[in-house]
Amino acid sequence: MASSSSSRGGGGDDDNEPYLVGFVVAKIVGLKYYTGTLSGGERPSLVREPLNRFDSNAIAVHNSRGQQVGHIEGRTAKVLAPLLDSHLVANTLVVVPDGRSSKAGTSFYKLPCQIHLFARPAAADIVREAIDGSGLVLIDPDHIEFSLSGSAFVQEQAKKSGRDVDKLFARVGKEGGSRIEPMEPPEDVVVSDLFEHQKAALGWLVHREESCDLPPFWKEDKAGGYENVLTSQSTKQRPQPLRGGIFADDMGLGKTLTLLSLIARSKARNVGGGKAKGTKRRKIDDTEAGSRTTLVVCPPSVFSSWVTQLEEHTNAGSLKVYMYHGQRTKDKDVLLKYDIVITTYSVLGTEFDQEGSPVNDIEWFRVILDEAHIIKNSAALQTRAVTALNAQRRWVVTGTPIQNSSLDLYPLMAFLKFEPFSVKSYWQSLIQHPLEKGNKAGLSRLQNLLGAISLRRTKETECGSKSVVAIPPKTVVACYIELSAEERECYDQMESEGRNKMMEFGDRDSILRNYSTVLFLILRLRQLCNDVALCPFDIKSWLPANTLEDVSNSPELLKKLASLVADGEDFDCPICLSPPSKTIITSCTHIYCQTCILKILKSASSRCPICRRSLSKEDLFIAPAVQHPDDDDSGSLDSDKPLSSKVQALLELLNRSRNEDPSSKSVVFSQFQKMLVLLEGPLKRAGFKILRLDGTMSVKKRSDVIKQFAVVGPDVPTVLLAGLKAAGAGVNLTAASTVYLFDPWWNPGTEEQAMDRVHRIGQKKAVKVVRLIVKNSIEERVLELQERKKRLISGAFRKKGSSKEEKELRLEELRIMLGFQP
Repeated sequence: MASSSSSRGGGGDDDNEPYLVGFVVAKIVGLKYYTGTLSGGERPSLVREPLNRFDSNAIAVHNSRGQQVGHIEGRTAKVLAPLLDSHLVANTLVVVPDGRSSKAGTSFYKLPCQIHLFARPAAADIVREAIDGSGLVLIDPDHIEFSLSGSAFVQEQAKKSGRDVDKLFARVGKEGGSRIEPMEPPEDVVVSDLFEHQKAALGWLVHREESCDLPPFWKEDKAGGYENVLTSQSTKQRPQPLRGGIFADDMGLGKTLTLLSLIARSKARNVGGGKAKGTKRRKIDDTEAGSRTTLVVCPPSVFSSWVTQLEEHTNAGSLKVYMYHGQRTKDKDVLLKYDIVITTYSVLGTEFDQEGSPVNDIEWFRVILDEAHIIKNSAALQTRAVTALNAQRRWVVTGTPIQNSSLDLYPLMAFLKFEPFSVKSYWQSLIQHPLEKGNKAGLSRLQNLLGAISLRRTKETECGSKSVVAIPPKTVVACYIELSAEERECYDQMESEGRNKMMEFGDRDSILRNYSTVLFLILRLRQLCNDVALCPFDIKSWLPANTLEDVSNSPELLKKLASLVADGEDFDCPICLSPPSKTIITSCTHIYCQTCILKILKSASSRCPICRRSLSKEDLFIAPAVQHPDDDDSGSLDSDKPLSSKVQALLELLNRSRNEDPSSKSVVFSQFQKMLVLLEGPLKRAGFKILRLDGTMSVKKRSDVIKQFAVVGPDVPTVLLAGLKAAGAGVNLTAASTVYLFDPWWNPGTEEQAMDRVHRIGQKKAVKVVRLIVKNSIEERVLELQERKKRLISGAFRKKGSSKEEKELRLEELRIMLGFQP
């Protein structure tokens, strides 16, 4: 048995670490049918293809660039597929003998390889028995052929690979690092003076774009070729430089102006592609070759910010801009006449794989992803759309690159085409898995990696003897509110109903089957903290009589679930983690994007991802339209009705601020669109001039509202009622100096973004942020969850456990929200 400590390559101090059980000899087949190639000594990866229409046991072989090379022969795949699917085999390492390679145009169809199998101690015997019973031969460390095959080297490498890789990461970005000089923008285009930190950033951006250095982790070998020291890939052709990176300056430090200066410089100097020696690019036509067009991708709420920055900081007409949104051209030659084309993530998602889409046909001079944390899910349609764009230079721009866990960074690497980290298997093995184990080396690798390709400064970053930028301070305070006796009675009734229903559901699976009911209860508790008017009075009518909900025979329940989505501006599809473009409600009352759930139906399981109930197309229902409040006062609180405790507290705070400074402006953020409408009446009756900004507004209307709010003088609006997501990113609200967070949000990063719409460059006054929190309520428990998330992000990042562990975590959070003790 290979169970001694010496044979457990990579075992470390944890007795449950996977170790090398042995290897099987196999063949990579179908080489002529794929464009991917392997060089001798390269370490390819295995990718299961359970939905392969020819063989459900199929195992694809990919090279270190993520390109498919072939498949593992069927006989071996039939044995290994169940072991991989059940995670009995925890990891594999494929070795192609030195001196053998697959090259385009080769005449042979097969390539021999060794597949080294790593398993945890508890699974090792099962793996051995499965292979021995299949007719395959497992060469274990005690076998005489093991030491002769080169596997002893693999075993030794497994023991020390962590240390060696860490050394490589520690060196990245530190070799030959000459100082990058700050840079001024072209005066004929940019009329504003840049702060020193913006000049430094412009110099860094230009250096990243124009340097012909090898990408990180590549080196030139003695024979004049090039080798990737992480993947062992070798090539005679010089790898292309990584033209781009992550611009991650803190929110409010003027990233947009810096990027406009970069675009202006490209135009002013007619900067070429800067093609490195020995590299090739796809064939492009003459129109494209002379173009310097930059594509900017951003959320709709950020459109106005780019337009405003262009108007304020550039000479009129010096940069031609096309808004690729709404009615838009299909002619790529028209787009290439502009310096900047601005579009949204949703437009790109809609046009992904769409024949005749000009944005997909162009090789852009530069692509900038603004608020890039939006593409945190690698499987989402929008992420795949931006990753597939053709571009010479690629920039990721976000003040919050990590919102939940380090997994948020993988889609950014995929967009940047930063090999090997753009290949998911390499990202997981080199970065993600060490982080999941709480390994300090994993965090160190991530820091070194980001240090090589990113620029990050915060408002507190020191530049010499002072902060990087002089912005007045920001203070955050909590205003705790007591509910009235009537409100408390209503709230306690709802919370009691929720707890009773949770106890009635009983076990975890039953709770998850009734997920939408629990979600409804949590939503209503949060809304009750704001105002009873947000909630239906007949609470029990919303709760299912049975332990298994079914909307197929209940149109009324279908409408209620649709309003649940409409009432909560924070709803995301649980599959793609993005707001659904077309909402589908299943017969088991779970809510998804239409695109996501239809893909699930096409898979082998065809089960609801939450409750595992079997689904067919007959079980899917399009969410009916919900009547939204109109723009007039029809949704406002009646003047004869008593105001809620929280609304009274807000009015008191606003009056106090007005008495101190009649010209001061405030922004009130809420996640609930209906709440924003309800606030209008009381605020107007109190003499405040108000504006509203929410997700239902068109891009033009949002832009108009922001411009109106920025106007200074007598008889102008002084209060902006804003949706947390509609105005929480990429919007300049420095006309205000006070922020009221009317209701807390689960993700602290989203709240930080909202605060920094006001606390940013251009702010002249000290900024005060007031959180309105109801005592002894779900809102206090939301703050507790925020603190947990902050610790996870700032510490070892979130641990991604097994599916069972994730369900337990989700269940624990649901119970905490309903007031059960953890």
